[in-house]
Amino acid sequence: MTVGTGSLLGGRYRVGDLLGQGGMAEVYRATDERLGREVAVKVLRLRADEGSDRARFAAEARTLARLDHPSIVTLLDAGLEEAQPWLAMELVDGTHLGSRFGSGPLPAAEVALVGQQVAEALAYAHATGVVHRDVKPGNILLAPDRRALLADFGIAHALDSATRHTAVGQSVGSPAWLAPEQAAGEGVSGASDVYSLGLVLLEALTGERAFTGTPTELVHARLAAAPVVPPSLPPGWAALLRAMTALAPADRVPAEVVAVRLAGFDGVDLPPDPDATAAFVAAPDPGETQLLAVAPDGATGRRSVIAAVPRGLWAVAAVLLALLIVLVLWLALRGDPEPVAPRHTTTPMATPTTTPTRASSGPGVTPSKQPAQHHAPAKKGAGKKGAGKSGGKSQGGTKK
Repeated sequence: MTVGTGSLLGGRYRVGDLLGQGGMAEVYRATDERLGREVAVKVLRLRADEGSDRARFAAEARTLARLDHPSIVTLLDAGLEEAQPWLAMELVDGTHLGSRFGSGPLPAAEVALVGQQVAEALAYAHATGVVHRDVKPGNILLAPDRRALLADFGIAHALDSATRHTAVGQSVGSPAWLAPEQAAGEGVSGASDVYSLGLVLLEALTGERAFTGTPTELVHARLAAAPVVPPSLPPGWAALLRAMTALAPADRVPAEVVAVRLAGFDGVDLPPDPDATAAFVAAPDPGETQLLAVAPDGATGRRSVIAAVPRGLWAVAAVLLALLIVLVLWLALRGDPEPVAPRHTTTPMATPTTTPTRASSGPGVTPSKQPAQHHAPAKKGAGKKGAGKSGGKSQGGTKK
């Protein structure tokens, strides 16, 4: 039986218009005639007698049946129709993120909101042992109420399953968003989904796909280096995207951390990662002083700032500091010179009061010599000696 418009699946789902198609299935709008509601029906394009497709489709049904999250498309029913498997799912009457690409960067606020919801869905799936393995713009549905839902677990892989549906060395997923370990045909983990989501967010913010080319070129490029994060992005966004798209899975942040960071969007940038052990800093210009933001201390959560100064300036600063110390020590240890002004101000002023008295009683003193006695140099006893000599002459003249 060929399923198409007008077909009845499971005795209750009347197939309507084709909504989309992928590499292994087609999705139709359908009506649940029993409950009178609109649903989405996914029908395997190839017949289920092909083992790998049948196994993948059955795995999707089991996976979706155990996932219950507001940002994951809800599985309603599943079955077989003449060897053709189908799934009845929640109908998201909107569009997908990929349809928004192609006309430039999306608003950062929208990217943060969509990314947060998808990251929360991935964190939930990873906690239940499920890896999506095909996170891409076309699998992120956008509902009219601003909900973002992760769809198409058709190639999702349950980590606790003993059966692997992919041959050794064969990658599964969309080449443009594959994680390096997927491109190499190696084992996947939740970190693989985080990497793919990082590429999706990077494309949404920049309007450009991180990796382009043929499938072979995409694989080689993925294994050679991490994607380039433009320096024009705010530092919080840049740091998160680098952490999500690190080459080694162990170096990537988990999905729950991604969700928390995106939830902290303040309209301009994301908050810094409180658990980071180092900041992402561009190489400093050797001729300039750079301020490097250092990540918080693991024990206290305090942050510090280190000034990275060229070595030549450190040498000059050390010499100047040594000279300053020598100068301070010299000023502290040198002897205190004998002050002159204080001795002049404390000299007794007895001469001006006693000399005129004695001079007035002796005719040997003339008025023209009085000022010289009053303004004589400040030598000890000078005034008194002058007065004594004058007085002696005066007395001698009297005796004669």
